[in-house]
Amino acid sequence: MNSLQLILTKSRYLGPAWVFASLNIMTGTWVLYIPKIKEKLNIDDAQLGIALFCFALGTLTAIPFSSKLIKRIGVGKMTLIGIIMYSILFLVPLIAPSYIMLCLSLYIVGIFGCLTDISMNALVSDIEQKDNVHFMSASHGFFSLGGVIGAGIGSFLIEYIKVPVTHMAFAMIFVIITNVILAKVYLTIQGKKESNTKKSKPFELMKPLFGFTIIAFLIMGSEGAIEHWSKLYLQDIVSVTSEKISGFGFVAFSAMMTLGRFFGDAVSKRFGSFVIIIGGCLISILGFIAVLSAQLLITIIGFGLVGLGFSVVIPELFRLAGRAKGISSAEGISFVAGFGYLGFLLSPPVLGFISKLESLKLSFTVLLIASCIAMIITLFLNRKRG
Repeated sequence: MNSLQLILTKSRYLGPAWVFASLNIMTGTWVLYIPKIKEKLNIDDAQLGIALFCFALGTLTAIPFSSKLIKRIGVGKMTLIGIIMYSILFLVPLIAPSYIMLCLSLYIVGIFGCLTDISMNALVSDIEQKDNVHFMSASHGFFSLGGVIGAGIGSFLIEYIKVPVTHMAFAMIFVIITNVILAKVYLTIQGKKESNTKKSKPFELMKPLFGFTIIAFLIMGSEGAIEHWSKLYLQDIVSVTSEKISGFGFVAFSAMMTLGRFFGDAVSKRFGSFVIIIGGCLISILGFIAVLSAQLLITIIGFGLVGLGFSVVIPELFRLAGRAKGISSAEGISFVAGFGYLGFLLSPPVLGFISKLESLKLSFTVLLIASCIAMIITLFLNRKRG
């Protein structure tokens, strides 16, 4: 747990890690008010789905130009600008007077969400390389912690703060003030410069990062699928009738993912990124086998194992992408993250289509196969490196 102690005892590492938490504090607070926004604008589930997709579309739009913007402004300054703008702009969806304004505002929020995401990961990668420390995984743990603060504590505050925009404004002020105070430790960090003087082209980036992008696509795609389909899987396949119990699968997944990320850096430092990704994939494979048993307790334990296995994969991929030779940290991470986000967005509808053709059990079998493929690719990359 050295990385967590490192973050909690030194502001140089707490500053970047707190940006991770702040991003999800705002998102977690926003999620609480989605039903009220739906009711206020009188929109149906399909329209709400399109509005939420606009957020994802904003994220995808920002990926191609994010690394150039970070390079021009500096990774430290871009991280602070990103989280401040993200926090301020998240007020707009809550006061949007029309459905069109809701979609447009979520699209813009998505752009700054992506810029912040890539900047903060590149920032951590640069500090890790400069200081020879490991705290990427724990920083992602802080992201999960931010969701608990935003949605968890926010669920209690919602009873006392009756106006949604007021609650969001309090969260915004808290996030901005804390980040401005902590930003002095990283504000001047420019970021790793690519050693190659030629401008990086997509195909040039693809060569050293090709394997990482496929793994990111498969693992983040599986994360998105579990987020959307785990509850329905327990209801339809495991035959759970209780609304509360049917949500335990995702709770177990999220809790073990948070725990795994706080311990991941110590394991990574001892065994290396490739070994920890292989181990994570193996644990997730065992988890999916348990999920497919369709026995309630075993299935919930299975979701927990998948969360534990996945917890270390994406942080390690970002760490490896940030250290790739010949390109900047921002370029490497944005490229890998782009494919990961694409998988996250595509997997829920694809699994829904498979489920319609056969069943959700077949859909989750596909996720099991995806973890197997990710492990095989990592084994190949590790052997090639050796």
